[in-house]
Amino acid sequence: MTLDWREGPLAQGLACYHQEEFFEAHEHWEQIWLGLKGPEKSFLQALIQMTAAFHHLNRGNSVGSISLLRRTLRRLESCPESFGGIRVTRLRSEVRDWIRALEAEDSMRRPGMVPRITPMD
Repeated sequence: MTLDWREGPLAQGLACYHQEEFFEAHEHWEQIWLGLKGPEKSFLQALIQMTAAFHHLNRGNSVGSISLLRRTLRRLESCPESFGGIRVTRLRSEVRDWIRALEAEDSMRRPGMVPRITPMD
């Protein structure tokens, strides 16, 4: 199943995510997540966990952020290169980069931007 990232709550959440309004992105996506089943539910849960991770990080909770990013990565590891209308390969790689930087407690090693959620064209 391809999730529609062009309109509705998924698109609204994606816009919030890109503006680093993580709590708001989580709220939009949770509406859809509640109605999903199977792998799509797990995939969207990974994205919701990722938004929560960066919300925690912005509040100074790097331990909580690392934990949520690890859970995000575990869910994304079971996805193919693209899933649910999103390019997953690069997303996984960028989540790994964030985990490594946070575990090293080195703010200079943090990637310049949050992991990119890129819808398929």
